[in-house]
Amino acid sequence: MLAMPSGTLTCPDTDRQHRLAAQLADMIPGAATIRVSLNDPRQRWPHLHAIVKDEAGKVMEPNRTTLRVAARWILRAWPEAEWTRPHTFDLADATLTRRDLVAAGQGR
Repeated sequence: MLAMPSGTLTCPDTDRQHRLAAQLADMIPGAATIRVSLNDPRQRWPHLHAIVKDEAGKVMEPNRTTLRVAARWILRAWPEAEWTRPHTFDLADATLTRRDLVAAGQGR
């Protein structure tokens, strides 16, 4: 990516986030959100964990490899995020929200 004289990137990061959302939607058909954290409840130490939900909020169960790849891609797209807390990536609008800040009524 090239920077303009003002220092602004010529290709905004939102393009990358939207491409990621499109890739993940293709990889996991029917997925609406992906919750990513480093706290797998089945592990004693920090371990990558992802939960995929559809539009109705129902948990989907893609295979383990797909979940890990999706989680790693999301972590790499937002290296500055506070990953000690879970985050939810919304595939429809390509936004990442810290999970504890999401309103309880959204069902995601």
